[in-house]
Amino acid sequence: MRKLISSSSPYEAKVGFSRAVRAGPIVSVAGTAPLGPDGGTVARGDAAAQARRCLEIIAATLEAAGASPRHVVRTRILLTRIEDWPLVAGAHGEYFGSIRPVCTVMQVAGLIDRDWLVEIEADAVVDDDPGTA
Repeated sequence: MRKLISSSSPYEAKVGFSRAVRAGPIVSVAGTAPLGPDGGTVARGDAAAQARRCLEIIAATLEAAGASPRHVVRTRILLTRIEDWPLVAGAHGEYFGSIRPVCTVMQVAGLIDRDWLVEIEADAVVDDDPGTA
């Protein structure tokens, strides 16, 4: 089974990617930027608010793929300003504090839009077998 999940990102068609792909129990969510429903950047200058928007999009994408944040096993946080990591980590903790996926935080030279301070990726495994720890 391979399912492509799209979002309202104007970049999907331009770049030729899906917001997420589910292949069997695996869901991979692409780098998710802080875009509003209109395709514009939200919360310019506020890394924590941008991270929360990225995580809202990721949660909705996971739901569309038949998963939820509790299935997330790995996240990657890309920052344009490494000094924002405590603020973004706090937002990440709001979503994943009890789930505790592995997480990598890194600084990048830039993202597609200069107003984006953060982009977040997520990988999930949907395995709801009660016999699995």
